[in-house]
Amino acid sequence: MGIGKNGNLPWHPIRLSNEFKHFQKMTMTPSVEGKKNVVIMGRKTWFSIPKQNRPLKNRINIVLSRELKMVPEGAHYLAPDFTSALNLLETPEFEAQADQVWVIGGSSLYKEAMESSAPRRLFVTRILKQFDCDTFIPNIDLDKFRLLPEFPGVQAGLQEENGLQYVFEVYECVEK
Repeated sequence: MGIGKNGNLPWHPIRLSNEFKHFQKMTMTPSVEGKKNVVIMGRKTWFSIPKQNRPLKNRINIVLSRELKMVPEGAHYLAPDFTSALNLLETPEFEAQADQVWVIGGSSLYKEAMESSAPRRLFVTRILKQFDCDTFIPNIDLDKFRLLPEFPGVQAGLQEENGLQYVFEVYECVEK
């Protein structure tokens, strides 16, 4: 369940181009034409993205931070916490332009989102190799989430790139 090491992906410098394309496609493709998806991330996640790739294109980028007083260069919005970001999404300005909301890290934000009452799915890429990590996704509570056998737009089965095997998993919240 490791997701980071020293501000990088644990398998860095190995590149998983197809996995990255999957992430882009999922987070970039709205279900409603004319709208954009929203990506919510913590400050450390924002700054772990290479500057030339910020903001994540064709998505509304919201950065969460209790420390920052101004929206980081390139980001669209700044919120002090997850609840404030969700409240921001309920404003008329956002409702007109925003479609799906994707939480893309870090670990404390994943934990908060997984424990929230908002309807949710977890899109997980499970890398089938152990790496030294200093940042982890919280354990997935199988009493709260069930693994779906398939999901539209998500490749099933074993994937392999640059000697690393992985699978895409989608979990759906079963709590009401």
